[in-house]
Amino acid sequence: MANLYYREDLAASDFAVGAVLEVGGDEAHHAVRVSRLRVGEQILLGNGSGSVGLGEVTLAEKQRFAVRLIEARAEPLPEPRIVLVQALAKGDRDERAVEQATEFGVDAIVPWGAARSVSRWSAGEKSDRGVAKWQRIAREAAKQSLRSRVPEVRQPVVLSELAALAARDDAAVLVLHPRGAATLSAWAATGLSPGLRELVIVIGPEGGIDDAELDALRAAGAEVLVLGATVLRTSSAGPAGIAVLNAALGRW
Repeated sequence: MANLYYREDLAASDFAVGAVLEVGGDEAHHAVRVSRLRVGEQILLGNGSGSVGLGEVTLAEKQRFAVRLIEARAEPLPEPRIVLVQALAKGDRDERAVEQATEFGVDAIVPWGAARSVSRWSAGEKSDRGVAKWQRIAREAAKQSLRSRVPEVRQPVVLSELAALAARDDAAVLVLHPRGAATLSAWAATGLSPGLRELVIVIGPEGGIDDAELDALRAAGAEVLVLGATVLRTSSAGPAGIAVLNAALGRW
């Protein structure tokens, strides 16, 4: 199977059969020095925004490589988009959620400093560093999964912003919590209306979602649901929910 590399500044129009595209910088260094990319190999090259091409390597130097495209395609942004709102968690548990959610096909990821989050991102530089780290994790996971699109990592949200999202007619906010009366799969069988643009899965931290947060989201229109009879870790609940939605949407 061909490896995938990204060059995000490429436009969709650059992906034409016969075009020779060059990649430099860290991406080329990793491809040539670490992955041992060689002339004559076939690889995938994408812009991380839906355009991707299969091509043959025509140049492989220390800091750059070039590929001549044999095939090219553009994949539209899926709708409805699957969005993961992931509460900040201690250790690397939230980062594992980002990685697995990307592998499972999430379209966007939103950090959330929940009331019971042990980890905290203060506004400003620390928050910017956290978002940038999640973006790097999502990019690498997308490459490993051969995805044409790298999930968007949005700015952190607070409870009031989640409640406002739940009140929108074109979004369904799905809070996964043991207090849910119905399963996510049961909701997906009847709740996927044509007008929905985003399906938003909300995952709490290790200590769970606070009762006040849960009540506020439910009052704003969010659905409180369960995955099944067992309780999953904060690192695995989101990816599991994404898998359920993928099946319901016919993506899997």
